[in-house]
Amino acid sequence: MMAERMTTSRIMREVILALIPGFAVFAVLYGPRVPIHVALACLAAITTELICLRLRGETWRSAVQVLRDGSAVVTALLIVAAVPPAAAFGISILAAVIAIGLAKHAFGGLGRNLFNSAMTGYAMVLVSFPAAFSLWPANPDGLTGATMLDVLKHDAGRTLSEFTGHPAFGDYGAAGFELMALAWLAGGLYLLWRGLIAWRIPVGLLITVAVIAVLLWDGGGSESLGTPLQQWFAGGLILAAFFIATDPVTHPRSKQAQWCFGFIVGVVVMMVRAGGSFPDGIAFGVLLANAFTPWLDRRFP
Repeated sequence: MMAERMTTSRIMREVILALIPGFAVFAVLYGPRVPIHVALACLAAITTELICLRLRGETWRSAVQVLRDGSAVVTALLIVAAVPPAAAFGISILAAVIAIGLAKHAFGGLGRNLFNSAMTGYAMVLVSFPAAFSLWPANPDGLTGATMLDVLKHDAGRTLSEFTGHPAFGDYGAAGFELMALAWLAGGLYLLWRGLIAWRIPVGLLITVAVIAVLLWDGGGSESLGTPLQQWFAGGLILAAFFIATDPVTHPRSKQAQWCFGFIVGVVVMMVRAGGSFPDGIAFGVLLANAFTPWLDRRFP
């Protein structure tokens, strides 16, 4: 069945299905706090959606009908996927409330929002509580510490080969993150196979990140930011490429514009990874590209 013939609720169910492998790996690696974050964020998103619909004049019956589209749940899941499991549960709750109340309903509801709602909520809590996002477990043993991206950014005194055996580094990416990334990739490929996402955006984003990583590659010296593969399989890049940047409401329509959209996200991600003060630049890249979407639609009709 082609995506354009599907209802919103059917599409959201397909997205939730595609997210299951990633969340299964996430929970196995990082423990019971993951499903607790999921439950609380989903409850906050659904409650906020219901309240906003009522404030906008919907009857209880129509509000419940709208809730059944599943978009609030998908937003909550994407937020949780980006929040460190060691962070306070209130972080996920607040992000979900902001995503639904501010980024979605302040613009008129689903289909009218300019900015990706999940990334709006995530970015707000990221800049408000930056210390909470330093609590990512450095590896699946559950101990918090510097992630691979943090090590590459701040520990410039050692060459890449000297990090062999470092707890933050996996076989080809960041410890833990590489396994989750493979699971997100499996779900993303499923969405591509189902025709539910624009393939040019994830491909353009990943190519951009890889090209910049190659241009910045110094052979693994003390200023190295890692290989393209390490950049792909660290942080939430694969998740963002297939599940976040591909939000059909907030990305451009034409083929050329979608390539540009992916390029913008990739450039911002690498800028933040190379010299920014935040752990990753995915949210900022997506939101900036969202801001360019109206112009890209006009420039490449």
